[in-house]
Amino acid sequence: MTDFERLTIALDGNPALQRRAALAALSLVAKSGDQAMTVSIGARVAVAPGAAVDAAFSLATSAANWAEFAKPVPAVGFQSLVGMQRMGHLKVTGDMVAYGRNLIFLEQLFAVLRPAAPIERATPVGEPMIEPVIGRYLRLDFNGQPHRIYFEEAGPGNGKGIPLVCLHTAGADGRQYRALLNDTEITRRFRVLVFDLPWHGKSSPPPSFEREAYKLTTDLYVDTVMAFCRALKLERPVVMGCSIGGRAVLHLALRHGDYFRAAIGLQSATHAEAGADTRLRDLGVLFRPDVHGQEAAAGTVACLISPTSPNAAKWETLWHYMQGGPAVFMGDLHYYFTEGDLRNGLLDGLDTRRCPLHLLTGEYDLSATPALTAELARLVKATSFQVMEGLGHFPMSENPQQFRGYLLPVLERIAA
Repeated sequence: MTDFERLTIALDGNPALQRRAALAALSLVAKSGDQAMTVSIGARVAVAPGAAVDAAFSLATSAANWAEFAKPVPAVGFQSLVGMQRMGHLKVTGDMVAYGRNLIFLEQLFAVLRPAAPIERATPVGEPMIEPVIGRYLRLDFNGQPHRIYFEEAGPGNGKGIPLVCLHTAGADGRQYRALLNDTEITRRFRVLVFDLPWHGKSSPPPSFEREAYKLTTDLYVDTVMAFCRALKLERPVVMGCSIGGRAVLHLALRHGDYFRAAIGLQSATHAEAGADTRLRDLGVLFRPDVHGQEAAAGTVACLISPTSPNAAKWETLWHYMQGGPAVFMGDLHYYFTEGDLRNGLLDGLDTRRCPLHLLTGEYDLSATPALTAELARLVKATSFQVMEGLGHFPMSENPQQFRGYLLPVLERIAA
């Protein structure tokens, strides 16, 4: 049976986790086959045999599945509790709100079942430096409303570089492309532009947003991207997007294929695998007064990150999710899971000869899986498709160095 006794040492030497545990104050049952242990969380973590009747919820799976979860590098689908739940490997029953309220904490707690990873040493900056990234605000009107959109750029200006417009994931912002903006090999030939969608990051919502229930739609997304590109008078830009951005590049290629030099889809698919976490969304865990919605958002996407990604980059990616506006992530998921679905022949008009389409998908993504992207590549006769080994749903931010090895040949091909 899995050594759940190790959970009692999870808080040792971790003040942040100690503070979070003291606020959790609950009991849960961990089941391994027909054996059960009660885990009590408070100022300390205690483990006792048997299933407490007053436990908030239970986590149940086989001994073999717990063993896979506890490996230093688990197989795809076993990299996290939510990942196991999403793939049907873990059954969660009981108070789902209590479970959703503590997702990130539970992932950190149960990570102690794995061998301790080597401590990553941060690379010193050395002499103080200013990054070659310029941030600006763009004021423009579209869809009948004034907008103030924040964007950052790096690379040659004055029409000398190939514009590369980058679209961030749901509920996050343009900081996900921080490494790309600082990559001199890329910015030597490409003018990299990264903007925050309205409601996200440093972009403001439109006026009267306090009376609006934000929902991202295909028309709104496409109109926003085109308004940004046209306001900056970009000529034949390349568009690259991840997750919802990876879906948006498909809609952009469909509707405005003649305008774009090429499209790059990161984690692109006609639709997303909803998985077993649908129940969390149905309960409104991402937006309710008794749950920290942004921490819950980070908890729902942590399972999409590769277990081999550097810890600092993983947590910076999750930090961006923790800073999102109320209900914004949920509003983006309306497009991702429902309104932006491209099945049932809706892709028939996408001509990859007119707008070349390059697809890159991380092997650990449980949402836009490699299998879904492979099917998309077949349907549209994609210009290129590659599965990125050791990467997850956020390749550009969770492991920028490994991601660039896959991206550079694509950019080289487009530039040529």
